[in-house]
Amino acid sequence: MASQVKSRQRVQDHGEVFTNEREVNAMLDMVKQETERIESRFLEPACGDGNFLAEVLRRKLAVVNARYRRSLSEYEKYAFIAVGSIYGVELLHDNAVTCRERLFSIVEDDYIRVCKKNPTPGFLDAIRFVLDRNVLNGNALLLKQVDENGADTEEPIIFSEWSIVTGDKVKRRDFRLDEMLEGSAEQVQFSLFGSSGTPTSEWELDPETGAMIPKPIWEYPMVRFYEVQNNE
Repeated sequence: MASQVKSRQRVQDHGEVFTNEREVNAMLDMVKQETERIESRFLEPACGDGNFLAEVLRRKLAVVNARYRRSLSEYEKYAFIAVGSIYGVELLHDNAVTCRERLFSIVEDDYIRVCKKNPTPGFLDAIRFVLDRNVLNGNALLLKQVDENGADTEEPIIFSEWSIVTGDKVKRRDFRLDEMLEGSAEQVQFSLFGSSGTPTSEWELDPETGAMIPKPIWEYPMVRFYEVQNNE
């Protein structure tokens, strides 16, 4: 079993204690159906080095494998959707880096088994790019980005939404996390890209979730999902 602490100093400075595998699985089993729904979005606001997100990704990829491994293009499409649905915020820079690498390795290892010796150019680069946008170094309490030393900045946390529109074409839209969570304290629950206290004139209907969401701060042209890293 992996250690739940890296050092006493980090516990004292940051309250850093990792959730062990048994608890991770027990908690995720409480929402088992969602962990196995490929497009279901998960946000971990204190993701550490990825204990929860890694297990969510493994479960999603198991479904992708079971359904689509006989067609490489279909596997790639739904693996991209699975990765694009996972979000994390982490205060400590080294943890955020480790989390991204950990999630990438899970996809890479699985993909190599599926594609064997015929990987599609750009696929793994696209996965790495999405993870760089989805797992961010930030303070989830203040909803701000932090620098490499963990110091708060004035930059808001901005997440990207990745939506397959048709075939292999993906639409990227960027949202501020504080706008998505604004007013949510009075709500029983919220869904990522699915609620906001923003004035209703600035809302729009999300066709995927059926919920009202704030308008994005930026929209990108549709591209093949293999090419999202070239569309910054």
